[in-house]
Amino acid sequence: MTGVTVCCGAVNSIKALWETRIKKSKDELKKEIEQRDRRAVGRLTGAWEDRITLAKLKEKVVTEEGRVILRIEQEEWKTLPPALVQLSQIQEWQLHRIGLKKIPRFISSFESLIVLDLSRNSVTEIPKEIGKLTRLRELFLSYNKVSCVPEELGCCENLEKLELSMNENLDELPTQLSNLKKLYHLDLSMNQFTTIPDCVVNLPSLEWLDMGSNRLESLPEDIHRMEKLHTLWLPRNELEYLPDNICRMQSLDTLVLSKNKLRDIPPLMEGMSNLRFVNFRDNPLTYDVTLPDLKEDADEEENDREMFGREFMHFYIQEARKRGSQTFTSVINVTLEGVSETASSL
Repeated sequence: MTGVTVCCGAVNSIKALWETRIKKSKDELKKEIEQRDRRAVGRLTGAWEDRITLAKLKEKVVTEEGRVILRIEQEEWKTLPPALVQLSQIQEWQLHRIGLKKIPRFISSFESLIVLDLSRNSVTEIPKEIGKLTRLRELFLSYNKVSCVPEELGCCENLEKLELSMNENLDELPTQLSNLKKLYHLDLSMNQFTTIPDCVVNLPSLEWLDMGSNRLESLPEDIHRMEKLHTLWLPRNELEYLPDNICRMQSLDTLVLSKNKLRDIPPLMEGMSNLRFVNFRDNPLTYDVTLPDLKEDADEEENDREMFGREFMHFYIQEARKRGSQTFTSVINVTLEGVSETASSL
């Protein structure tokens, strides 16, 4: 009887063990099925969400003058969904005031992109993939939070217009930007630059440059190398003098220098015959000069142009030359009088 009891006990133990294992296997299988179902539901949900997002994006696509444009304004799109890649035929992005924080790396998929306008967002970084956009002609990133420009931007060989105004800590540009041979319009205003970057001076096609409201302390001595530049905005900086070579900028016709710390105007600027508009308003110039015979019937804006503009520049240079000559003559006379008195005493 004892042997039978032991045998039954062993069988029962084995049975219990197998039942436990079977139950565990069933539980694990059930859990795996549930997880698989959840993943399937998740994929299905994600697919539907992508479809919904894509449909929503498609509503924002318009065609104007033969160009396919994605236009979103004043909506909440802090990130752009990967589903956007399915619309890679888009040629222009106009995404304004949407709270965008990051330019997606899949931007490189939009090889037909001609205009990328992301002004007035919260973009902090330009991805290096931007360099893949070799057809890009215009890049607008003003009023964002960009602090660094990637050297790969220099690969955008067809870029013609670049605007980076009003970014918080932008104070330098990579030397590779001098490779932008077609760039003619550049806006770097309201940033932290202390000088005009070398790569900007080296841009061969640059015609229009705005570096107003920076911290410019001086201008490059070789500024005359910007041979095609016709418009130069430099208001609200800390410039104390102008290099003489500025007079060799033969294409320059508009020069704005208001609200700097200029003490003098280079006499050689008198020969800048192409200069049509210049503004020296609110500078602590050495001589207090006022243009005579201002028109009484002219409006305030016209008088302001005359008071601190091209005519003022010429009049100031002439007056500075005259007063400088008078000062020199006075010094000579005082010196001669001193010598004469010394000789008499001897």
